[in-house]
Amino acid sequence: MSTMQQDQQNTTEAASNRKRSIIDCDLHLAPLRGGYNALKPYLPRFYREQVETWGSRVPAQIGMYNNGGINGSMQGRKVPPGDEAVMLDFLRADLLDKYNIEHGIITGMDYGINTTPDTDYAAAICSACNDYTIEHILDKEPRFKASIMIPKQDPVKSAREIDRVGSHPGFVQVIVSNGAEKPYGHRHYYPIYEACVRHNLPFGIHVSMEGIGINPPPTGAGYVSHYAEYRLARAGIMMTHLASFIYEGVFELFPTLKVVMIEAGTLWIAPAIWRMDEDWKALRHHTPWVKKRPSEYYREHVRVTSQPIEMPHKKDMFLPMLEAIHADECLMFSSDYPHWDFDSPVQAFPKLPDELRERIFYQNAAELYGLPARDGALGGDGQ
Repeated sequence: MSTMQQDQQNTTEAASNRKRSIIDCDLHLAPLRGGYNALKPYLPRFYREQVETWGSRVPAQIGMYNNGGINGSMQGRKVPPGDEAVMLDFLRADLLDKYNIEHGIITGMDYGINTTPDTDYAAAICSACNDYTIEHILDKEPRFKASIMIPKQDPVKSAREIDRVGSHPGFVQVIVSNGAEKPYGHRHYYPIYEACVRHNLPFGIHVSMEGIGINPPPTGAGYVSHYAEYRLARAGIMMTHLASFIYEGVFELFPTLKVVMIEAGTLWIAPAIWRMDEDWKALRHHTPWVKKRPSEYYREHVRVTSQPIEMPHKKDMFLPMLEAIHADECLMFSSDYPHWDFDSPVQAFPKLPDELRERIFYQNAAELYGLPARDGALGGDGQ
């Protein structure tokens, strides 16, 4: 039986159970029909002409570290040709209705814009992406929520963009790439966090663009050769951002800020926070502004998406590892639709206790993003 057939069978079996809706926290809808040409109506004339002459003019991750095909899409999950209405109809049937997704969080359009040194161009493209998303996605399908794209290379311009669209109810977080010029705890980024706090928006970091464009190499030892190595390196960069937020004292300065780590794996967090707690005890005189254990800051301020979740070879290790990363508070389901390593809601996890499943598949995300809460403890597929 093919993977697609197995997925369809599992979906049918799950539908026969008492099924509850879920929140999917990482969707890549590739909504730019026609590429950057779709953004031209939202761009100033100067940048429209640049797009017409030179195309997107941003570095691309695909090609350097190929992730399984164009956009890494699964076989059979490519949106059919047509306009935005065709795209939405396909996504309603193939994603929202099929898996009973009450809300799906779109995690950005093109992270390549986070890698160009031309910050004015980056700001114009991010604004155009956000306006496009409002018109073609958020105003047409209320089950979708979206992330505000910002030119993170320029935190002041980023803050202006957050202020411009941050009050729109369809935007539920700010999004940046994992690849960055500086770790995200650096004071360089404070204007972004001030704007996030003003609008009560989490700051999302999505793996992508490590070692691309203006960003430094994906490892401290330089560039790796293969995509499998690259996938592992991305978790190390996310770990660096996590430590930077904590040790730089960002959560003391911005006590209501929430950070979301997206698509970097999950279970590595346990030994990372254990190590940080030990180092904090031994070296706390170096960072006296860090008033609590790093693991406490993690639990209060950080959320993590599930895909791609690591599965221990011994199945009985899985639940203790979920407990070690405080999954009941911090873990949120994500599918990474429609990429090749998509995690189906009916296959991604082994059987979980009902209450834990409900937290992972719905409640943690609802609390973070201000979405409607619900009573009950039944999980995402009714198991």
